[in-house]
Amino acid sequence: MPPALASLQSRLQYLFSDPALLQRAVTHRSFSADHNERLEFLGDSVLNLAVASLLYRRLSAQPEGDLSRVRANMVKQDTLHQLALGLRLPEVLRLGEGESRSGGHKRPSILADALEAVIGAIYLDAGYTPAEALVHRLFEAVEINPQMQAAAKDAKTALQEWLQGRKMQLPQYRVVGTVGAAHKQTFDVECAIPELSLTERGIGGSRRAGEQSAATAMLATLKARHP
Repeated sequence: MPPALASLQSRLQYLFSDPALLQRAVTHRSFSADHNERLEFLGDSVLNLAVASLLYRRLSAQPEGDLSRVRANMVKQDTLHQLALGLRLPEVLRLGEGESRSGGHKRPSILADALEAVIGAIYLDAGYTPAEALVHRLFEAVEINPQMQAAAKDAKTALQEWLQGRKMQLPQYRVVGTVGAAHKQTFDVECAIPELSLTERGIGGSRRAGEQSAATAMLATLKARHP
């Protein structure tokens, strides 16, 4: 294992049985076909569950709506970017030449995605418990209080609250396609609400941005139909 990855393991306080998973987790699609996007997809779900369990214990008096808003604030790109910097992920990112020249190792979306990929890699390597332990360690220094909710009212959160307020299932997001070179990709994301047979699309410079765009479009549709 390269020394930089060995050092990252120390910062993670976790030793991989399969070091190739960690290497893939820090590999951007501009560097190799064996990149981290599938791990990021997995890590996103693990992260949300781990943060939900943390909030369930720490904010035991808060209703579900408040917990959802606080979680959205905690797992947003800005927060994950700062946590990735704390782990010094820019030092180990593997980027293609074009992405590297354009400052990809400093780009918040790339760093946030890499952190989720690392979480996903630990989950694949050893299961949920070590992955949850990492998430809880990372968020020890992040302020957790119900007042975070106001700042977290992005489109995805607002859509989730609209649906939950009507006892409906959460929306489903999927990447329909990508366009452009690896270091300048645009993501076409679909947001679906099967119960209402509704789908909307959104475009963004990252998967997260595409999801927000699709959620914004879906909210507009819902508010037009249900003023």
